[in-house]
Amino acid sequence: MEILPGWMSELDEGDMTFIKRFLLASGSLKEMAREYGVTYPTVRLRLDRLIQKIQMADNAESEPYVALIKRLALDDRLDFDTAKLLINEYKKGKGGK
Repeated sequence: MEILPGWMSELDEGDMTFIKRFLLASGSLKEMAREYGVTYPTVRLRLDRLIQKIQMADNAESEPYVALIKRLALDDRLDFDTAKLLINEYKKGKGGK
């Protein structure tokens, strides 16, 4: 049995469906917008958030607290400015790393 990459475990079913549809549409955001019945910028935003989720999952092992704060911000459970403040204060406490 093959083990999936760690970043895939952070994705929900909706994310995986989006990725599948994106691949089947040959990466065409215009086609994705038609399929979902939304505007191009809406699909672009969804893709950007998915990219951020994957990048965050890749970095989560080294900075789990920062990853948690970013995940809360991406899920709209924490506003962006507060997330930045928390991350900056955390990094200051670690010696500015």
